[in-house]
Amino acid sequence: MMISEVAERTGLSISTIRFYEKSGLCPFVQRGSDGKRRFSKTDADWLELLASLRSTGMPLVEMRAFAELYASGDGKVPERKAVLLAHRRRLEDRQAELDRCRVILDRKLKRYDEIIKDQA
Repeated sequence: MMISEVAERTGLSISTIRFYEKSGLCPFVQRGSDGKRRFSKTDADWLELLASLRSTGMPLVEMRAFAELYASGDGKVPERKAVLLAHRRRLEDRQAELDRCRVILDRKLKRYDEIIKDQA
């Protein structure tokens, strides 16, 4: 796949894909004889995972460490799994905090509805 196809498939911008590559997050992308990037389905899946990790707040330094483990092969699967489990735990904590905040907002919105109704 060309970079534009990967961008469309993953929802990432071309500049983000290039940034990820320059940052060492996807050093395994092959180039054709014309020098243009040639992405495999595996490359696209990897970029999708990176986008998800970034969207959920994983710092770039942690993403780089994860990418290094990935590039090291299947012998590093336990370490890779540990990184993702730790990230999932942080997401669960964040979700619990967001849920708590939503309850507070819902309570305030309900109160505003009552005030507006009383004013009518």
